[in-house]
Parts: sequence; C-alpha cells; structure tokens
Amino acid sequence: MGKLLDSSSYFLSLFFILIILNPSSSSSAADQMYDVRSYGAKPDGVTDSTKAFLSAWAAACTSSPASHTIISVPKGRYLLLPCVFSGQYCATTHVTFRIDGTLVAPVDYRVLGKAKNWLSFEGVSGVSILGGSFDARGPALWACKAAGNQQCPSGATSISFTKSNNIRMKGVLSLNSQMFHIVINGCSDVQLEGIKIIASGNSPNTDGIHVQRSTNIAVISSTIKTGDDCISIGPGTTNLWMEAIKCGPGHGISIGSLAKDLEEEGVQNVTVKNAVFTGTQNGVRIKSWARRSNGFVKGVRFEDVTMNNVQNPIVIDQNYCPNNQGCPSQESGIKVSEVTYKGIRGTSATKVAVKFDCSSANPCTSLVLEDVKLTCSANDGQVAQSSCTNANGKAYGLVLPNSCL
Repeated sequence: MGKLLDSSSYFLSLFFILIILNPSSSSSAADQMYDVRSYGAKPDGVTDSTKAFLSAWAAACTSSPASHTIISVPKGRYLLLPCVFSGQYCATTHVTFRIDGTLVAPVDYRVLGKAKNWLSFEGVSGVSILGGSFDARGPALWACKAAGNQQCPSGATSISFTKSNNIRMKGVLSLNSQMFHIVINGCSDVQLEGIKIIASGNSPNTDGIHVQRSTNIAVISSTIKTGDDCISIGPGTTNLWMEAIKCGPGHGISIGSLAKDLEEEGVQNVTVKNAVFTGTQNGVRIKSWARRSNGFVKGVRFEDVTMNNVQNPIVIDQNYCPNNQGCPSQESGIKVSEVTYKGIRGTSATKVAVKFDCSSANPCTSLVLEDVKLTCSANDGQVAQSSCTNANGKAYGLVLPNSCL
C-alpha cells in the first residue's frame, strides 16, 4: 500500500478526480455515438437486449483513445441478463453510458439470482454512467428468502466495478436490487453523485453502496433507502469522502464488518459530512467480529450529522454478531483509533445514544466527541445515556449525553 494522503493532499486529490471525470474537460475530442438500438436492443422490456448492449460496448472499445465515446440508451425499458463489460481489449479510456431509459432484470428471479453480479464492469478505465434507472426486480427473491425456502439463490449485486479507475456515476437510480446495489471493489478515483437507491426497509442484504480495497472515492449528494447499510465500508478502503447523504430506512453508514480474516487490510481516512439519518437502525457505526485480525480503523471523521429517531446514533461494536448465532468467543484484533464525532445532533430511539463497545485486547484510542447533542425521541422522560467499554478519548464543548470517555 502506498503512502496515504494527508488532509490537504486528499482534498486536492478529490479536486483532480472531479476534473479527470468531467467529460467537458477534454471537449476538443470528437464524440462517437453508439445507440444500443442500432445493435438490436428493443425498448419493450421483454426482448433480451443483452447481446445488443455488449455489442455496443465492443464497438465503443474500438474507438480511438482520444475520442469521447458515448453509448446511448434512449427512453424505454431494456431487458438485460447478467453481463460483463470488460476493459481488457478496450482502446479508449473515455466511455460514457448516457441512459435515458430503464434497464430491467428478468421476471424470473432465479436467472439473475444465480449470478454474482447483474452488470459487472471489470478492469475498465474512464467509464461514466450518466442517468438511467436499474430495476433488478428484487422483491420476488426477498419473498423466497422470507419464506425460509432453502432453494433460494443468493442473489446478485446490481452494479459492480472491479479493478477499475476513473469511474463516474451521476443521476443514477438503483431500484430493488436482489443484494447489494452498487459495489466498488479494488478501484481508484471514483465519484458517485446524485445517486438514488430504493429498496424495502426489510429487504435482506441490500446494502446501498459498498466500498472495499479502494482509494480516492467520493459519494456526494445521494439518497439511500434500503434494508441494510446505506453505505458499507470494507477492508482496504482509504481516502473515502461522503457528503450530503440522506439515509433511511436502513442500517446507517458502517465501517465493517471487519475481522472476518486474520490477514486484513486497514481502513483509513474516511469522512462523513453533512449527513441525515431518519428512522435507521444505526447512525454512524464501526463494527468488527470478536476474533483475531491485524486490521485497523484510523483517521475517521463524522461531522455535521443529523439523527432523526435513530436506534443507535453513535456506535462502535467490536463484538459484532448478528442474530447472536455462531459468535466467536475471542477478542477483536481490530485497532480503532483517531475517530472524531463533531456536530452530531438529533434524537435517539433508544436510551443509549452513544455506545463504544471496544476490544479488551485492543481498546479504542484517541476517540473525540465534540459538540454532540443527542436526546431521547420518546416523550416518556427518558434521558439519553452514553456507554463506554475499553474506550479512551476526550470530549470538547457541549456533549450530551454526558461523555463516558
């Protein structure tokens, strides 16, 4: 892993990301247009257009490296099966999907459910997705799982980017993903802006945006309503900026779960700024399993965050074990340090508004609470409380509930 950016370099890096990913930055290059209908795509929602989309991609990849290549998806509904857009033989590094229509998954959830991803971008560079709706038709699979049917497929991620760089998504709607909506894995220089994600609050494992093993990622001005984490952050994530995020329903913004493996990359330089959580299970959360690991969380900042009736507004859980089944009986090896909570306001749906449950083997260090005001949302006279276990740090300014650090 290369040397991590300091704060000034980080902001400068994000500035250059915006320049690099802005199609107007090289307006002198000629646009080359590829309409998916010219390759056989039918906007009727029932004709399989998978081959047409892949053919348009293959043709676009033959464009000269300097050209701005546009794959046009006009209005209508286009049926797509699982497909992979590979950058292996792509000559150009400027491909924009301009989507005015809706991409829909097959009605039979098993077709998509047996695949790992619905739309997978692998080893691509300079790809932009502007606009469009992606309807994965997830409710049928969710119902199968809710019924306890052991034959249900796992389900697919709707949009996945793997080992890619200089990626931009703007104005995209992801609707009812079977599993995760958007996954960024092993990527660099990615900007997600104006993303809208919608799934039922009880839909299983439908994380909105998942980032792992990636660096220089920005998620801006996005609204996420789902049944799991609005944004989940996995091992190996560095320089992640999230701003103007609306989350709820969902499980909040979570770093983790970590400590799944002994050898695990750390998470560093993560910022959440100007976020609003409404009716979520958690607000800002760090979670790790209680098992050995050489991973870490360092340099995290949660700032200017509003909590509206959130069950667990601020939480570090190093004994994470959903449903309390098969829980490891060890101490978490994840080292959590330099985490700041500043300007956190709003209401907690439970009595414990701030909970730091850290590892006895690796206590949390350098935690900071500054200008925090959280009260109980219930009108029954309850006073919000803090709970600290193996947590060390300082409090500054007005901090309610009273700090336990």
